[in-house]
Amino acid sequence: MKSSFRFANLCGTVYQQGNVAFDKDDSLYSPVGNRLSVFHLVRNSSSTLPFETRKPIARIAISPANPSLVLVADEDGHALLVNTNRRALLAHMNFKLPVRDVQFSPDGRFLAVTHGTHVQVWRTPSVLVREFAPFVLHRTYTGHSDDVLSISWSRSGCFFLTTSKDMTARLFSLDPVPGFRPKTFTGHRDAVLRAFFSLDERTVYTVSRDGACLTWGAKEEDMELDVPQDTEGTEEHAVGFIRWGVLARHYFHQANTQVACTDFHAPTSRLVVGFSNGLFSLRDMPDFHEVHALSISQEKIDSVAFNRSGEWLAFGAQRLGQLLVWEWASESYILKQQGHFYDMNAVAFAQDGQIAVTGGDDGKVKLWNTASGFSTVTFADHTAPVTCVEFAKQGQVLFTASLDGTVRAYDLVRYRNFRTFTSPAPVQFVSLAVEPSGEVVCAGSQDVFDVYMWSVQTGKLLDVLAGHTAPISGLAFDPTGSGMLASTSWDRTVRFWEVFRRSAHTESMQLNAEGLAISFRPDGKEVCASSLDGVLTFYNTQDAACNGVLDCRRDIAGGRSINDRISVRNNAAGAAFTSLCYAADGTCILAGGNANYVCLYDVREQVLLKRWTLSLNLALDGTQDKLNSRDVTDAGNVALINDVDENELSLHERMDRSLPGAQRGDLSKRSTRAQARSKCVRFSPTGQTWAAASTSGLLLYSLDDQTTFDPTDLDMELTPQAVRAASHQGDTLPALLGALRLNDPALMAEVYEHVKMKEVPLIASQLPTVYLAQVLGLVASRLDPANESPHVEFHLSWLASLFQAHGAIIRAQSSTTYAPVLRAVQMALNELRANVKTTGDRNAASILYIWNAFSTRPLQRVENEV
Repeated sequence: MKSSFRFANLCGTVYQQGNVAFDKDDSLYSPVGNRLSVFHLVRNSSSTLPFETRKPIARIAISPANPSLVLVADEDGHALLVNTNRRALLAHMNFKLPVRDVQFSPDGRFLAVTHGTHVQVWRTPSVLVREFAPFVLHRTYTGHSDDVLSISWSRSGCFFLTTSKDMTARLFSLDPVPGFRPKTFTGHRDAVLRAFFSLDERTVYTVSRDGACLTWGAKEEDMELDVPQDTEGTEEHAVGFIRWGVLARHYFHQANTQVACTDFHAPTSRLVVGFSNGLFSLRDMPDFHEVHALSISQEKIDSVAFNRSGEWLAFGAQRLGQLLVWEWASESYILKQQGHFYDMNAVAFAQDGQIAVTGGDDGKVKLWNTASGFSTVTFADHTAPVTCVEFAKQGQVLFTASLDGTVRAYDLVRYRNFRTFTSPAPVQFVSLAVEPSGEVVCAGSQDVFDVYMWSVQTGKLLDVLAGHTAPISGLAFDPTGSGMLASTSWDRTVRFWEVFRRSAHTESMQLNAEGLAISFRPDGKEVCASSLDGVLTFYNTQDAACNGVLDCRRDIAGGRSINDRISVRNNAAGAAFTSLCYAADGTCILAGGNANYVCLYDVREQVLLKRWTLSLNLALDGTQDKLNSRDVTDAGNVALINDVDENELSLHERMDRSLPGAQRGDLSKRSTRAQARSKCVRFSPTGQTWAAASTSGLLLYSLDDQTTFDPTDLDMELTPQAVRAASHQGDTLPALLGALRLNDPALMAEVYEHVKMKEVPLIASQLPTVYLAQVLGLVASRLDPANESPHVEFHLSWLASLFQAHGAIIRAQSSTTYAPVLRAVQMALNELRANVKTTGDRNAASILYIWNAFSTRPLQRVENEV
């Protein structure tokens, strides 16, 4: 079995903290912990970049000149510069202080970063040349007396506005301008969150946290700009020589709340503000007319952003983990996604591998499309944490078990809960198994230590299997349909039950520690059980003999808690696998549990094949093998000190919930951190993907390569001259790939038209998949009548060859990756069909007219004329 699984996508979490941003193609970038997710709203798909920062991402910035160039900075100021198209990491940078805001200049040449009370402007690294020190400091700007919160560039890129906690905004110039002095905007009574330029840059809008919006413009007595005569680029520098004054003061009048985020769209002159109570307000400037005022939820809106056209608004709510894209004109949602409110406990795949279902501590069951990464359905019938989810082998039926004492069956055709199974006395179910035929479902409890068995057709309780003396942590049915049920429990036993025989035969095997999970091999001849001592035990189901014991404690060792005071050796004793899953061929077993690792073992050789690290996020416990001794004091780790500024918290977050009469604080408060672990791991039935329900979300690892080998990287210099030379020399495929990489429409059309007709099937079959959508779009554009291309048969031959060579891939991703280009091809073919039909009808009418005209004349006269 192949073990070269790589990180493919992250589902289950759509937003956590930081800012959201749109690029020019209306793709939405959202920080998800220490990873960056991209939501392609036009293609209806999402992807997560494989790079990780050291801490959760605090700010992201997209270059206006090159939208594929994105900078992400974490809470400590460590930044990554990535190319999102190539999924390549370009450079690292440590700004050494928490980054409040980072913005590219309009031309993309400079990068402005907040640095405490200062602002630093760096030269943007080159994406074409590899440099030893890619970031070069241009200038450092001072003047604020408190932390700088935001940066806004002017349209020319010669000036930028900054706002700060010191209740002021300042105007700086990128380079020294003769006669210019930095301007200060004062008048607010709270921290100024953002400042914006109008489209003509004659007006500035500033928004403070207390809900005040000030409009700044040129003073009436100084409408003429006092620009020195020797200043070059007078129009570019005009904004620096305006004598700014307050033209209007506006207030949002929201009681007991604060402004949390704001954004401004200059072309349409619209301002949107998000509040800490979940309300947002959209207003037209400068008259401050309210267009919309709606409440998204009861929680704080942490980020808001306009798209390029100003039609869409993106909202991010950290506490809910919610991401929304709203079109204000039609008052409809373009995107509405939300992950689990608390931890994710279980995951299962449908038979085709296209749907993954998760259950969480919030009592919700969510269905995720693995191709698009979006949640399609949410079931909220459970009233307590969902502990297990399982699909029936036949039919679209989903079973879930919960601590609320119910097992529910869902119809995935009508999306409804059609059956609810309960026990005679209230119990809490922690394990679940479904018989392969889908007629019987079993669940194990953690309080009465029995296994309950129900009929799916009637919903009646068939039997109660007693014998365990501790909570039943794992259940599994024989996949071959023999009716054998295997269970493991904290009583250190593994039991086999013949549930369909009149005399229920039971076989019991002893473990060396408490049993945690159990799994059947696909052929039903072997079962694997994990125990609390970190050992995997394999049993033969035919004679109940032990086939082998695999000690895995060292494989999952490591990972220290921030308040840990014991050695690594003793700490590793508590790490064990709580979830097991055999591969489809039964040669390997996947294991995950209370550790930051997922391990893949060879069953026959009983060796570790590969180990994956789930997260590198230092904000989670269990991601560090060693702790910094300088941070450990007698009172505990200094990282547990809450250093959040209370002025930045909402009223709900600042509310005192201490006990009445307590004089020394609430002793029930604890400083806790999430732990990096995987609660459930599952292989996809296709064997191409496996998923882990982890602290970070639903991690998908796949065998599918994200990048394709490009031969032009080795044997030709990528220039337009070299591409044309290769095309004329007959090297058609390298020339076409080089033109596609350069992304020059004229060059691509030239090389495309130079391909010989007989070479089209061969080139189409050898074309890398990564360029397939681009070539389909090129063919669709050449079919457009506006291009007046006479090679209709040539274009149709290209389409036929591409669909014949890559039809399976196009069909599998027709609703996601290839949806826009397929619509373009369809429109081009429909227009071609209409044009051909019109031309044919016209020709038929002309021929008929000529025939009728000659047929009415005498035959001899016609012959003489001929």
